[in-house]
Amino acid sequence: MNPTIPTDQARKSAFQQTLKSAQRTMQLSEILKLAVESFRASKMRFALTALGMVIGTASLIWVVTIGMTGKQYILQELQKIETNSVELEYAGGGATAAERVLYNDSLTLDDEKAVVAGVPGVIYSSPVLEMHERITFGPGVVKDTLVLGVSPQYQNIRNLLVPVGRFFDDEDDAAHIKCAVVTELFARERFGSDDEAVGSTFEISGIPFTIIGVFKESFDDFGNSEIQDQTILIPYSVGRYFAGSENVKQIYFSMRNMDEVTDAAKEIQRIVQARHRHDSVYKTQTLKEYLTMAANIADILTAVLFLVATVTLAVGGVGIMNIMLANVRARVREIGIRKALGATYREIKLQFLAEAIIISLTGGVVGCIVGLALPLSIRFFTDYAIPISPWSVVIALASATLVGVIFGTVPATRAAQLDPVEALKYE
Repeated sequence: MNPTIPTDQARKSAFQQTLKSAQRTMQLSEILKLAVESFRASKMRFALTALGMVIGTASLIWVVTIGMTGKQYILQELQKIETNSVELEYAGGGATAAERVLYNDSLTLDDEKAVVAGVPGVIYSSPVLEMHERITFGPGVVKDTLVLGVSPQYQNIRNLLVPVGRFFDDEDDAAHIKCAVVTELFARERFGSDDEAVGSTFEISGIPFTIIGVFKESFDDFGNSEIQDQTILIPYSVGRYFAGSENVKQIYFSMRNMDEVTDAAKEIQRIVQARHRHDSVYKTQTLKEYLTMAANIADILTAVLFLVATVTLAVGGVGIMNIMLANVRARVREIGIRKALGATYREIKLQFLAEAIIISLTGGVVGCIVGLALPLSIRFFTDYAIPISPWSVVIALASATLVGVIFGTVPATRAAQLDPVEALKYE
């Protein structure tokens, strides 16, 4: 037995495979060439057919861009609402109502100090002592007004702005200075204007207080703050005398960054619980879940809008299918001649499928350019950095190609199934 025969057979087999591959590649290039020549012969029809895909792919990019922009704006607004803060509150203790009254285990300033010492990420902290006092606003006008006893760091925790005057500081708190910072509405209703209010005095339970500043919140907190329209802030060291005790119900902490909030809340609760009775209940509350919920809602809305935008692509795909079906009817004799000259079922199908994909993909590329032009122009000509996702372009092009394949299959199959004899006799 000649040992070279298997080698010769292997070489011959490899040559035949290479030859078939070359023929297949040549056939594909010929198919693409025929498709391009067909488009050149009817440029207007090609442009109008691709227009649907231009609109569809541009819509996809715009929808994703709008969704990301909305999500970015919502998160930026929510991040202003003390999302770095942790609120610690005493929720009671004991199994019965009598025990909860008997074993009052409220928070203290020592709890605040213990948390600041035990949680490295805390940068600001403040107890909050809440009172409601009857304040005189003029002859015969008395209003129930919220008075909060807080520390100077409360300004940083709540991001308060003081456009007129100043906020009380550590020296005021340590010296028990009877000073107050009031809201703009309080200042205008009680004294006529912000400037007139600063330096003026009013009484809380018969004790005179001097207004040293007028404050306002730096953003809309959507009702998540304890601050009301008419609120008076006084040093905690002064406010505790009205309460008759140093115990507090709430303590606010502000963390270095939002990523630390969840773990810090658990650690704060653990530290405080260890300092009190085991059956006392202390709760921590953060606003980080608002960010997570808002991000999820924004993603869902973007996905819904994205699905709606795909309807435009589907409409464009239907347009491609209709044009290609009409194209098949108009080129029946051409198909018959090609089949008579030896074109196979596969070659005819690939030719018309390639035409559908080229139309769809060309429209997709132009649509991506149009879709990116608007957000890029806004970023270039304005200071607003609209987010642009590269994935939206990838998805748009992939969707355009898929639409071409799906809606081009029916006309391509119909063209490939034509009988050559009947096709040649077609007028």
